[in-house]
Amino acid sequence: MPHKAPAWWYGKTSLPSLLLTPAGIIWDLATRLRWAMARPYRSKLPVVCIGNFTAGGAGKTPAAIAIARLLIGERERPIFLTRGYGGTVQGPHLVNPGKDAAKQVGDEPLLLARIAPVIVSADRAAGARYAEEQKASVIIMDDGFQNPGLVKDLSLLVVDRSTGIGNGLVIPAGPLRAGLSFQLEKARGLILSGTGSEADHVAEYARNAGLTTFESELIPYEDTDWLKTKPVIAFSGIGHPDKFFQTLDECKCNVIHRATYPDHYVYTASDADELLDLARQKGAQLVTTEKDLVRIGGAGSVGLLKKSARALPVRLQFRDQGKVKRLLGRTISRA
Repeated sequence: MPHKAPAWWYGKTSLPSLLLTPAGIIWDLATRLRWAMARPYRSKLPVVCIGNFTAGGAGKTPAAIAIARLLIGERERPIFLTRGYGGTVQGPHLVNPGKDAAKQVGDEPLLLARIAPVIVSADRAAGARYAEEQKASVIIMDDGFQNPGLVKDLSLLVVDRSTGIGNGLVIPAGPLRAGLSFQLEKARGLILSGTGSEADHVAEYARNAGLTTFESELIPYEDTDWLKTKPVIAFSGIGHPDKFFQTLDECKCNVIHRATYPDHYVYTASDADELLDLARQKGAQLVTTEKDLVRIGGAGSVGLLKKSARALPVRLQFRDQGKVKRLLGRTISRA
């Protein structure tokens, strides 16, 4: 089910977080025990995992796409492996973007499939075995860092500079999926995305732990002049919609309304009617994210919303691509 992170996860230490800290300690211990007892499968293909520290969006999918583009440029044949969150398919299933819908495979796999083949599999080891049967030279995992079922040859963690790791506590007291030090032990690199200072201490901690850090930013990769032709009504159901709204602000367009929904949200006829009516009243353009747009589907007003809305395409760009390529090259050659 779609969910929205509690606001106090990303604030100062609060009463709810203090009360839930013991539960967070238990969660962390259970995670460590699960890893200790796991017997992970080692794939015949090198495995590059793009993960994050926290529950919710941090930009993993744009980072996975950026890594795939770099590998394709080096004449590798990447294949994505993902859980397909929000979909019903358990897999292993090779995504067919012409036939599969977000309600079956999830929204992120449909975006990934524009770049390279995608396997959706709840069982990551089974997904890796299936990937070995395809014409691929390297597996890129979009998420799954905390899943111990598959050996990762290289794990890169993405952190948003504007949100960091929130209050630094473990679920349910905070957004961390496990203790920070435990996660850093299993990673080799940190991808810092965007601007801000909320992740500065995480970056310093990572460098002290011997991780390589990479600076990056999300930028529009198409002409954005169309955004300035009429007022904009922006809507989004992603992990951190503020990043989307910030990008629109940087495009200097006139955003007159911002609507937010839970991550992986399935838009209803009522939502569509409300947005379409507002757009008609204001003479405005409906704008959303690529991830939202692939998730909108159906007949009636929902279908009309899909036709009426336009996505703002963004791409994660590394400031030093050569540095990333060298790490990828070393990993693949050793695997």
